[in-house]
Amino acid sequence: MLRPAPPPALRLTNKWIWVGIGALLVPFLIVAGVTVVALGISSSETVQVQESLQPGTVPSAYAGLIQQAATTCPTLSAPLLAAQFYQESGFNPNAVSNTGAEGITQFEPYTWTTWASPNDGDGKENPFNPADEIPAAARFDCALASQLSKVPGDAVGNMLAGYNAGAGAVIQADGIPHISQTENYVKNIEALEKAFAKPTTTTIAASSVAVQAIKFAYDRLGTPYLYGGTGTAAENGQFDCSGLTQAAYASAGVTLPRVAADQWYSGVHVPRDQLQPGDLVFFATNVNDPSTIEHVGIYVGGGAMIDAPHTGAFIRFDPIDGFNPQYIGAVRPYSTVPSWPVATGLATPSATASP
Repeated sequence: MLRPAPPPALRLTNKWIWVGIGALLVPFLIVAGVTVVALGISSSETVQVQESLQPGTVPSAYAGLIQQAATTCPTLSAPLLAAQFYQESGFNPNAVSNTGAEGITQFEPYTWTTWASPNDGDGKENPFNPADEIPAAARFDCALASQLSKVPGDAVGNMLAGYNAGAGAVIQADGIPHISQTENYVKNIEALEKAFAKPTTTTIAASSVAVQAIKFAYDRLGTPYLYGGTGTAAENGQFDCSGLTQAAYASAGVTLPRVAADQWYSGVHVPRDQLQPGDLVFFATNVNDPSTIEHVGIYVGGGAMIDAPHTGAFIRFDPIDGFNPQYIGAVRPYSTVPSWPVATGLATPSATASP
């Protein structure tokens, strides 16, 4: 898409931005040395998940519904439900799969009749109304967790597999069935759960792949921006914003989704005061709604990022403060991330669990 007008020029008198730029305007060997030694980058990036959602990770219209639904049974947490619904529909309340599954939680019509309830107070049971569907999905999850409680293995994984493939398939397989769609479904949600959770730790360790991602972006400073560009030979090695970040992390062996709004869910969300080089920094037209994210860059320190800003510009350093659109937050990509895209539209919840 066409980007907003270029942000104000980087203030070269800002000593902290000079620190970030100076660390990169040297051969990569020095960059790597400075980054690893000074910032203590490690290969560990996971944090403990807790029940509360990280603010800004879920569209505000659904956050309260998800938090409330998570209290239905002890097996659930708000980040887990958020990851499940993102996997199912990408938070699209009007989604319809090729099998006829409907709504934000992708109930099949025959299953919806069993679990529906007019929770929003209008007296109707509407699968396209998240206020009706989110509580119903939580109750269905909890019924599956109860029904599958004696099946060996991870209780959460079995519950998710039951939502996707049916409780009967989990019981017959004595655990998560060896169905690629179901195995990926469980794997994706359990990985994505971290992206929606508010960290319980005060420090989030950086990923060692950040150094390589920075090197890739640094080596392409001055490359013209190309809308839709992913750096292929046919595109003369040119990128748009998310094409650059995707390619930078791909050079380090990490797969990111293609567009900025999806990259928002590709790792642990990092507080502003914990930003480290290599973090992805995001910008949105509405800082309360991550679906409005329009831009992403790679943080390099000192309040600066490397990014591909907009048509007519070049890959360059930009300040994250004062950028248009506004800064909404940051993500530290995992060394292993889910298979993208995650919203498969293939989930087929069954009615084998009792309400």
